[in-house]
Formats: sequence, C-alpha cells, structure tokens
Amino acid sequence: MSDKRPAYLTIKQHVLDRIQSGALKPGDAIPGEEALAREFGVSRMTVNRAMRELSDEQVVDRIQGAGTFVAQQKFKATLVEIRNIADEIAARGHRHHSELQLLERARAGEGLARRFGLKPGATLFHSVVVHFENEQPIQVEDRHVNPTVAPDYLSQDFTTQTPNAYLMRVAPLQGVNFEIEACEPPPRIAEMLHMPASEPCLVLHRQTHSQGMVASVASLWHPASRYRFTGSF
Repeated sequence: MSDKRPAYLTIKQHVLDRIQSGALKPGDAIPGEEALAREFGVSRMTVNRAMRELSDEQVVDRIQGAGTFVAQQKFKATLVEIRNIADEIAARGHRHHSELQLLERARAGEGLARRFGLKPGATLFHSVVVHFENEQPIQVEDRHVNPTVAPDYLSQDFTTQTPNAYLMRVAPLQGVNFEIEACEPPPRIAEMLHMPASEPCLVLHRQTHSQGMVASVASLWHPASRYRFTGSF
C-alpha cells in the first residue's frame, strides 16, 4: 500500500468514501473483516480497529453474529446557539432546501394567546416549512409569529430564506425558552417527514423573545432515527 497513513485509517477512509459517494447506503452491509483484510493486505485486527472507530463515531452498526452495516445518519443541531438550519446544514457540507407548506394569518387560541401574552382571538402569523438535508426531510418547522415584531412576515419567500434567518434580522433575539420531547408524530407531520407514524419524533418546542415581547412560538419536528441534538456549556 502506497498510503503513508496507518493501514486502519486507510480502511476507515475507504468505507467513509463509499458511504459519502452513495455506493453504500444506510442499512447496507459492509464487506466482512476477512474480505477487507485480503483486499488491503492487512490483518483482521487492523480491519477490526477501523470498524470499531467507525462504530464509536456512529457511522456503522456492528451486530454480533450478523455483521457490520451502514448506520442511519443522525443529523445534529446545537441547542446552545440558535442557528439558522440552513447554516447548520451548510456547515456539514450538505445541501439545504425548503418547501413551504402553509403561510397564513391565524387567530390565537387560549393556549397560544397565553404564551404570547395576548388575548384569545388575537391575530398571529402561522407558517409550516419542511427543511431538507441532501434531499432528505429532517425538520418540519411549525411556527407562530407575533405580527408586532415582524409585520411583513406573510410577504416573505420562505423557499429562499428560512423563517429563522428573517426573524433574526428584523427581531433580534433577546431570550429563548425551549423544551424537548419524544413522541409519535401526527399523520400530517409523518407524511411531510417521509416516515411511518409509528416512528417517534424528537420535538423541540421553542419560544423566542424580542423587543420585550414573545416574538415566535415554534415546534420543530425531527425523525428520531436520523436526528439528534447536541450542546455544550
């Protein structure tokens, strides 16, 4: 082998390259350790180290007695810093696009009115956007917005910019409250995420503040099998 890196790193990169190119897809079996050892002219111990590191990094799943398989990728989002999901995806070197499902003027029910500090029946703006990473839907963003802080919200094109990017520009963030839960999605959410309704979602409920008032209340739905949240303090 002409590669000057340790042999296990060469094997590890070979597997990563095949996954990133699409030659190996989630659920596909990785060639066995004996086959890879013959292909690269190394010991099984060397191959085992490469597979062990890929497993630790959640790139592959090693199932005793069955083999090694490409893991379902779990996209990450940070909780410490509110970032535009398009920026999150671009930072991973992936492609983002969004599809607008709903953009309307709505009336606040008692629950939403209480969260916004408004009277029931007050006008809110409501949007539903599906965000895609490399053509795979990873988030349904269901958001209500206070018209006082973003009066032109309904005139925006949310296929060319995200609601988050627009709101951060016109209503600078003063504070945020959030909570996360795991639950089965309603049928309409499952359909937009291209997932069975029996599969759980990770849902981030987030309330943002700007100009001394609640600016938006959003529920961000993610398929639990291909998404995870991370954070550090």
